[in-house]
Amino acid sequence: MSTTSLPAPDRSPRLREALLAAAFTADGLLDLLGAPAYAALARSETVPALRATRGDSPLDTLVRLFLLQRPVAYESARAALPLAECIEDGWVVQEGDEVRATVDVRPYGGPEGQDWFIVSDLGCAVGGASGIGSHEEGVVLGVGGASTTLAGITVRTPVASALDLGTGSGIQALHASQYATRVTATDLNPRALVFTRLTLALSGAAPADLREGSLFEPVDAETYDLIVSNPPFVISPGARLTYRDGGMGGDDLCRTLVQQSGDRLNDGGYAHFLANWQHVEGEEWQDRLRSWVPRGCDAWIVQREVQDITQYAELWLRDSGDHRTEPAQYAARYDAWLDEFEARKTKGVGFGWITLRKAESAVENPSVVIEEWPHPVEQPLGAAVVAHFARQDYLRTHDDAALLADRFTLAAEVMQEQVGLPGAEDPEHVVLRQNRGMRRATKVDAVGAGFAGVCDGSLPAGRILDAIAQLMNEDPVLLRDRTPQAIRLLVEEGFLEPAGQA
Repeated sequence: MSTTSLPAPDRSPRLREALLAAAFTADGLLDLLGAPAYAALARSETVPALRATRGDSPLDTLVRLFLLQRPVAYESARAALPLAECIEDGWVVQEGDEVRATVDVRPYGGPEGQDWFIVSDLGCAVGGASGIGSHEEGVVLGVGGASTTLAGITVRTPVASALDLGTGSGIQALHASQYATRVTATDLNPRALVFTRLTLALSGAAPADLREGSLFEPVDAETYDLIVSNPPFVISPGARLTYRDGGMGGDDLCRTLVQQSGDRLNDGGYAHFLANWQHVEGEEWQDRLRSWVPRGCDAWIVQREVQDITQYAELWLRDSGDHRTEPAQYAARYDAWLDEFEARKTKGVGFGWITLRKAESAVENPSVVIEEWPHPVEQPLGAAVVAHFARQDYLRTHDDAALLADRFTLAAEVMQEQVGLPGAEDPEHVVLRQNRGMRRATKVDAVGAGFAGVCDGSLPAGRILDAIAQLMNEDPVLLRDRTPQAIRLLVEEGFLEPAGQA
């Protein structure tokens, strides 16, 4: 797909002013459409939004033109836009007495209320690809669930340099422009670099250093404080679609990306990836992922979902619109997918997040946490990521004796639930539950519940256990021996915080 037909960003400020003046923003859309029609757009259903934009206000016109991709009357477009410039620069084209958009422009709310705009190929912002135009090899997608998830888990502390690898329409580069002095964005697809330039310009963000190429080739041996990537992670037979198929066998692209990132991170830097990985017969998936972690890095890997091979194939066949082709062609592509999995002894595919942190302490004693967590979480999680690695640093330097000598506080968002039969004297079990972040829950025994309940930072853990032993008529020495492991788990999962870090 050519880049010559795409708009030029030179006069984006004038277009941006017009979009803002018409309230063509995330909040403006919600006000105009209403919650049901707004939510329907995420499901690729446009009829409610079309019904809600039957008026002739500039906002109605812009929603139909750029978001719903319907032709609008020339005079309506002229009332909403600097139309002559938009036609000259290639944002829209005139066809008789109507105007239609050449690209998809979607309002996107930044984390601090910024009014941003994501520019992508037509048909690819509302509900993802869904087979609309995605049969084109070089198509560039707009905002989707994966891109917003990655933005949510990314650590957002000020850094000197950030790399968005596989930038697509520039969503991660746009986020990074808010806290990185220098942003580099790369993509194998030259169209993606043009769309990233458009997204940044139309959003009023600083330009990025844009480079074409695969994986880390465009940046050679340069290092960064932050690396983010929503790569083409789909495990597929072949490389038919640039936006999703990495062109390597199985999960090799994700593995290569993670393994090579260690040498490109500065000390203390973070790397965040979305990825798919194979569940292979005779192999623990955790061991597979553990082998991906580069030397000198701590890792936190969260598996959010697992699909069997038939579910997985059907998902991506629908995504590319293959379910709308001739039945024989669909069956052939489905069959090819299952052949690929059979050859690799793949029984399922996992999806999740991979976060690395470069640290000197990880060279000899890395912290690698791999877990399955399919439950709801509270985004953004960037602060929770920082806290996770801080807890790992603490636990790595504190043995059992040091734990018992330290003081702890119960995390502010933790609640206690008691579960048991009505009228029973004692609960069957006690659950500690987080209402923020990862929203974890864990069962604790009577000692654990009592310990957590009095942790306010005033007494060392050992003193608290001695008091609990006296109340429960237990041997304090035995209680001190068996409890540190439970304390360690409560600290690791964020239920307890060392008093000095609270």
